[in-house]
Amino acid sequence: MVANRQIHLVETPKGKLGPEHFHLAEATVPAPKAGEVLLKVLYVGLDAANRAWMQGATYRNAVEAGTVMAGGALAEVIESKASGFAVGDVVFADTGWQEYAALPAEALTKLARVEPLTHLLSLYAVSGPTAYFGLLKVARAVAGETVVVSAAAGSVGSLVGQIAKIKGCHVVGIAGGAEKCRWLVDELGFDGAVDYKAGDFHKQLKAATPKGIDVYFDNVGGDVLEAVLFRMNMKGRIACCGAVSQYDTATPRGVRGVPGLLVVKRLRMEGFIVMDFQADAAVAAADLKSWVAAGKLKVQEDVLVGLEHLPQALIGLLSGENRGKRIVKVA
Repeated sequence: MVANRQIHLVETPKGKLGPEHFHLAEATVPAPKAGEVLLKVLYVGLDAANRAWMQGATYRNAVEAGTVMAGGALAEVIESKASGFAVGDVVFADTGWQEYAALPAEALTKLARVEPLTHLLSLYAVSGPTAYFGLLKVARAVAGETVVVSAAAGSVGSLVGQIAKIKGCHVVGIAGGAEKCRWLVDELGFDGAVDYKAGDFHKQLKAATPKGIDVYFDNVGGDVLEAVLFRMNMKGRIACCGAVSQYDTATPRGVRGVPGLLVVKRLRMEGFIVMDFQADAAVAAADLKSWVAAGKLKVQEDVLVGLEHLPQALIGLLSGENRGKRIVKVA
């Protein structure tokens, strides 16, 4: 069989992530043991959390220097020594950045094929359920409320805003650049959008939320979170999904107003990860599927081709290059 190309993390970044932190290597295609399957990686999904995994202080073990870079992927079973999995099955798994992986059956999530196949990554595997549960179960947004979401042009944020609109909320997105802000309003139907890179960001945010903010879906942390805190209404809710502004820097910073504003305004601020809601995954998938079919939910994908492009694809995502879910086609 052909060699197994892999992307290794050669050293843990101290500051911004760069191409020098990765290395393209070759290894032998692994042989599955009893209870395992051999997977051919089709598509790797990228998220800002991939950068956080290099720091170690997350919900999973740190990616160690000299090992295959971790990453969730859509893969096809090409050999099975585990009951319940057959050649040709499509699964979601943490295969890492490589062309082949042998994993135990319990580490796999079998998926039904859809068209396009990439929707399994951009909508059903992580991003869609994260947006769905973060907005509706953690933040508990209801009709008539003002919902603000940061990284609104990204894979999760773009879905959060659309789901909030479906539920009857007034939605404002925060994104980087005038072009992305126009896209949120003109294409995705947001009620407003604010450019955090603009010099008058605070003024824009105030103008876009004249009635204050009831729900904030936070993907970035840092200065944007701080600005939103001061606009929150009494008993507002904040769903903390990520902190991308703090991942790719040697000098992460705290936020003013915590815990002061939480106490004064009786705010609820709650962190979560999508695995917390696995028991309700089928409900989320059914709703997401129906909204797409009805034309109420648009899925934006940013697909690049080639395993070797994964490092630059992640670096670009961290700098805000992408619109929607960034995916790299491997096979």
